[in-house]
Amino acid sequence: MSLRQKLLLVALCTLALPVAGWLYVRQMETLLREGQAQALVASARAMARSLVVVDAPLPPAGPAWYVERTPVPITVDGYADDWASLSPWAQSFGRNTKVMLAEDDRWLYFYADVRAPQRHRADAGDRLVLSADHLIISIASGEDAQRYLLASAAPGPTTAIALDADAGVLPDRINAQWQEDGSGFHVEFRLPRGLRLDRFGLGVHIAADGDNEPLSADSRPLLDFSAALSQELSRLAPDGVRVRMLSPDAWLMAQSGKLALPDLPAAERPGWFASLVYRSLLATRLDDDSAWAEDAPRVDLPEVREALQGKPATAWRAGEARGSVVLAAAMPVTVRGRMHGVVLLEQPSRAVPLLANRALFGLLLTSFAVLLVAGGVLLLFATRLTFRLRRLRNAAERAQANDGRLDGPFPLTDATDELGDLARSFARLFEVVGGYTDYLRTLASKLSHELNTPLAIVKSSLDNLDHAGLPPEAEPYLARARDGVARLGALVRAMSEASRMERAIAAAEAEDVDLADIVRGCAEGYRALAGDRRLETELPGEPVPMHVSPELIAQALDKLFDNALSFTPPGGWLRIALRPTAEGADITLSNQGPPLPAAMQGRLFDSLVSLRDKATPGDAPHLGLGLYVVRLVAERHQGTASARNVDDGVAFTLHLKGMPRQRLG
Repeated sequence: MSLRQKLLLVALCTLALPVAGWLYVRQMETLLREGQAQALVASARAMARSLVVVDAPLPPAGPAWYVERTPVPITVDGYADDWASLSPWAQSFGRNTKVMLAEDDRWLYFYADVRAPQRHRADAGDRLVLSADHLIISIASGEDAQRYLLASAAPGPTTAIALDADAGVLPDRINAQWQEDGSGFHVEFRLPRGLRLDRFGLGVHIAADGDNEPLSADSRPLLDFSAALSQELSRLAPDGVRVRMLSPDAWLMAQSGKLALPDLPAAERPGWFASLVYRSLLATRLDDDSAWAEDAPRVDLPEVREALQGKPATAWRAGEARGSVVLAAAMPVTVRGRMHGVVLLEQPSRAVPLLANRALFGLLLTSFAVLLVAGGVLLLFATRLTFRLRRLRNAAERAQANDGRLDGPFPLTDATDELGDLARSFARLFEVVGGYTDYLRTLASKLSHELNTPLAIVKSSLDNLDHAGLPPEAEPYLARARDGVARLGALVRAMSEASRMERAIAAAEAEDVDLADIVRGCAEGYRALAGDRRLETELPGEPVPMHVSPELIAQALDKLFDNALSFTPPGGWLRIALRPTAEGADITLSNQGPPLPAAMQGRLFDSLVSLRDKATPGDAPHLGLGLYVVRLVAERHQGTASARNVDDGVAFTLHLKGMPRQRLG
């Protein structure tokens, strides 16, 4: 990872700013909602107390039958087709009975669905009817009450007969319809609205259950939507709030107000994106709006169920209008410790989403601008720092390519920061390395020049001693001294030759030649010198033209072959290969022999470095200048020299690009 990428990664830490701001906006939105919820709960509590104080017609405590409003008259035929729209709110009675009650302007309709797979049939007038399947129905109007026995021996019309002697205005029989299917039986009947019934009771006897005790009807009050209670709610309801009064069974008893929002100009209305941002980032605790938006006679909501347990409750839901929310507060209504229902207040609002969205968008814009500025500043700083470091690296690489010698002033030495200190340290280091390298380069010529005179003095002294006549026992020492002087003379001549070779390489001239012909000619000349060693060549079939010095190339190959031949065992192999490259050509000379030590692979082409064992007496001295000459030839051709271990041997390669062409004129 580059320095710029690392600094950009560090710049991403500024993202903690918008995250912290987002958490703050969420907390602020939560506080706003809690404050609004507390205000609505206070309004609901005040309304509940006011309903008790003004003696409003509250629903009775305890269970009751709810009578729904039917938009069309119901045909009394014992079938549930006309009750389809009301069936979702059927009221359970016992384990196996569903009851529905409805009314229109003239009639009060009753429908009971009883699950009884095994049937015992009898008509209401039969002597054994009480041991068969039957219903006990009770109705009451004010002080008048009557009970009826309803049973049938077959599907179709039937009559419920009265069980009490005097019931006042109540009828002595009820016409009903009795229908059956595989799962049980259905009973349907109607009574005139003019009877003004206020209570209804039902008892179900199924003979298959084995219960033979006398049956009684469970009488409960009849409830329906109250216009008087709705008018009372309208007087007490706050502005902009819908109020619903619910019975202890969560049936809708009265309602006032609508969930209406004030009109806003089109430009100020929140769009779909703002609504999505609010719901996904700020208000993740919103419930779905389908539960409260339906016009249902029974309001079964979590806050209503909690209020029916005697605890005030609130809930937030998404509103019907885009970008709006609805706050609901449910408050129990109790009279003398008895639960008479729940007051449900619902208040629509756009204020909380608008404030939260504005705060969030403002925060995001500010954070984005800060992030851009910080990222841009860090990017500029990283770019400048990278550029300065690259200047240091390039200068160090150039000095390394020049054997530690600088080709000009080291960059950034006048800077006052840490990079300036580093540059000055590098400059001093390369000055020392360059001076030492120059000393090593001129050491051979200096030694050869300085040693010529002492060697001449020693040689003349030995000649004078020989002419002076030494005793016979001194002759071996004189011969040994002459041999040492001869070897020193050979060393001096080799160092002088190396110095002259450096100057010759630097002054060599290039020409356009076929490099393949040069390598092929050298390889043919080496075959006679290889002896019993096998020499192989790998040359391209096409010419390899290049602007080089043929003499230098041949001299470098001679040095490489001489080095390889000295390490190749008898019967071994040598291989010379020429391969064209995109920048020039590679000449590789491989030989079988011991591998190169890992510590010496990078120093083989330096001056005065050799891997040969110490020369035995009588052998010519070896100074390790051959591979150094190979390196000088490669550098003269703008290339490099390298060595590597291969299978069962070593490979030396000359990477050549060609000598630069000189301009005429």
